[in-house]
Amino acid sequence: MSNSVTALNPSVARKLSATQLASGVAKISFGVLALAVLSQVRIPLPFTPVPVSLGTFAAIAVGVLLGRRYGSASALTFALLGSLGAPIFAGFTAGFTLTFGYVLGYIPAALLGGYAARAARNGSLLAALTWVLAASAVIYLPGLTWLWIASGKSLLATLSLGLAPFIVGDALKAALVVAYLATVARRSH
Repeated sequence: MSNSVTALNPSVARKLSATQLASGVAKISFGVLALAVLSQVRIPLPFTPVPVSLGTFAAIAVGVLLGRRYGSASALTFALLGSLGAPIFAGFTAGFTLTFGYVLGYIPAALLGGYAARAARNGSLLAALTWVLAASAVIYLPGLTWLWIASGKSLLATLSLGLAPFIVGDALKAALVVAYLATVARRSH
């Protein structure tokens, strides 16, 4: 609908805005639900407080599927709800746990996932791969920083608890996202 039509008929503009708002709320709700459900798919490791979880995969996938804006808004809403006490983090936890920094990393990861999807639609699988790898890596910045400060461990201990055990799994999760994006790229061209 063009701007000239909505300018002449304000009720059409209100309905359009209400529809856009409802659509946005539905997308963000879907993203939060996906993050909450996939975060529960986890494997606790006995030597670290950080579990192997599909939450990181979900964060990137939400960005890929919903786009930068709605994906990152979903991750932000997920972090806010969990920090306020909703038991939606891995293991049905909530609040400012030792792993809360990783949840904060979901926000930029979803944003970068949206860039990966756009690159795939534009036919650049190499750029999509780069965005997905960046999305996977960016989760570690707030995750490790939070874990380091909250645990009081040395930097080397923090890296061995919060990074080293997860690199291979995160590479596999990134490969799944890139495989999906390859199908998107083929459909777009």
